[in-house]
Formats: sequence, C-alpha cells, structure tokens
Amino acid sequence: MLTCDLCPRRCTIAPGHSGYCFVRRNRDDKLVLAAYGKNGGMAVDPIEKKPLYHFHPGTKVLSFGTIGCNLGCTFCQNWSTSKSRDLGLLHVEASPQRIAELAVEHDCPSVAFTYNEPIVWAEYAVDTALECRKRGVKTVCVSAGYVSPHKREWFFGPMDAANIDLKAFTERFYKEKCGIDLETVKETLRYLAKETKIWLEITTLLIPGENDSDEELTALCRWIRKELGAEIPLHFSAFHPSYKENGIPPTPPATLFHAREIAQKCGLCYVYTGNILDPAGQSTYCPQCHQTVVFRNGYTIEEIAIDEESCCKFCGQSIAGRWFL
Repeated sequence: MLTCDLCPRRCTIAPGHSGYCFVRRNRDDKLVLAAYGKNGGMAVDPIEKKPLYHFHPGTKVLSFGTIGCNLGCTFCQNWSTSKSRDLGLLHVEASPQRIAELAVEHDCPSVAFTYNEPIVWAEYAVDTALECRKRGVKTVCVSAGYVSPHKREWFFGPMDAANIDLKAFTERFYKEKCGIDLETVKETLRYLAKETKIWLEITTLLIPGENDSDEELTALCRWIRKELGAEIPLHFSAFHPSYKENGIPPTPPATLFHAREIAQKCGLCYVYTGNILDPAGQSTYCPQCHQTVVFRNGYTIEEIAIDEESCCKFCGQSIAGRWFL
C-alpha cells in the first residue's frame, strides 16, 4: 500500500489501483502518474479565456489538460474530462519539452494548465513549467487550489500566474458539493497572494440558490480584501446546468451584475462578470479616476490605456497586473 500526499485526501492506494483522482496509481509499489506526457489535445486560446484579465492581455496561450480531479463537484462544468476514467482520451503524446517548443512555434508567450485539475498531474505540469522557463515562455495554472501545504511551493514555484476557483464561501458548500474543505483553499490563496510573486486572479461560479446570497458574497469579498488585497481581480462566472446539477437553472445575468456591485462596495478594485456578454462588466477601470483602461468585447481587447509603467494614462494611478511582456 502507498500513500499519496500530494493533496489532503492522502489516498492509500493498493497495488494496481488508483487514488481518488484516477490518474495517480500504485504500479508495482511505486506511485506513478498515468497521464504523464499525454493529454487530451492542445488549443491556442486568448489569455482572457482562462480567465486572466491582468496578465498580458490580448496575448495567446497554448492550453492543454488531461483527465481526473481531486474534487467531487456535483456541478462540474468540465465533467467530461475531470470525471473521465478513460485513459484513451489522452490521445496526444507531448513531452514537457515538446509543449514548450510548440508554444514558441505558435507564438504563444504562455502555456496554460487547464481543462481539468492540474494538481492531479503535478509532475507533468511542473516539468513543463521548467521547460517553458528555459525558453522564456510563461506558464499559468487554472486550479481549485486543493493541494497539501508542503507541496505548494514545489507545485506553484515554477509558474507565473494562477486563476484559482473559490467555489463558495461556506464549509457546508465545500463539503456537500465538492467533497473537500474550504480552509485548505483559503490557505492556498493566502500563500499565492502573500508568499509568491505569482500573478493571482480568482473565479467564483455563481450557482442560483447555492452560493449567491448577499451574506455569503459579502463575506467572500471582505475576506479577499482583508486577507489577499483589494487589487486581486475577482471573476463572477455564470453557471450552466451540468453533471449532477441539471435541475438548477442557469445563472441570470442580473445575479452577476448584483454580485459585482457587492464586491465593489466591499472595496475590491477589479471585479468582472463571465460566461455572459457584458463588455461593461468585463472591462478594466482605473480605481482612482474610474476611466476605462482596458476595454474588452468578449475575448477581444479593443483598447488599452495603460502606460509602460503600468499606470493609468489618464491620471497616473498604478494599475495592478502584468501588462507587458
């Protein structure tokens, strides 16, 4: 029997069996990653799709993922990959070195670990990040942040940016809907915001009747401001019925608009709406003069009014982000 200590589940895995995430296996009393060097395909995306709005806007990112997850979200929006137990879906073989080379060949200044939870294929992600760094390619991680404390530095260390899903702000939701605890995710967010130079953004999927109350959203936003900082971008994203939650209706746009207003009243500087068409809610505004400094229309950047010193061109206020390569 082997114990995997990558995430707090600490799965005990018998020979020939897998952990909760499926891709971490006991093979002849050795812990192996069945997904290493294999993925379900790669795509060139706008960086805004991750979503990362303050990290080199308007650039391309080479995205890829595998299968499996260490969460049990009943509402998963990517369940076809995260819940899959079919290694046959990993039909593309690409070493970390090859992925870095492909990013250069396709003029992508960054590579994204996405589509399913990168923490479960950590060795593949870390090795790819190291190969990318050798070539001047940046890496970004889209994750739920459920990783063991002693593995955080090893996993996130070689990366340049992260978007962490903060699923909700109650332990009840995390236990009942995700099968994990909230506190571990909060500690990951604190670590990224306070102990690293990684650019951090947060996404919260708003599910009607589940995590969208004024009380919960206010608590979430106040915590972000107090513990992480007012300049951390927060994305409120619309839920669409999926996986085991087909009985819940899609998130009304009005819910996203209202959540954004709550976040702004709590003092957060950069708050966005997602999964809907809302140029006003997806553009960036100077927190001092309130002029539009990045105008977005969908995933298209139509105008940027930020100078080379990362300041608002109208008033000189510093705008948090990694704006230029």
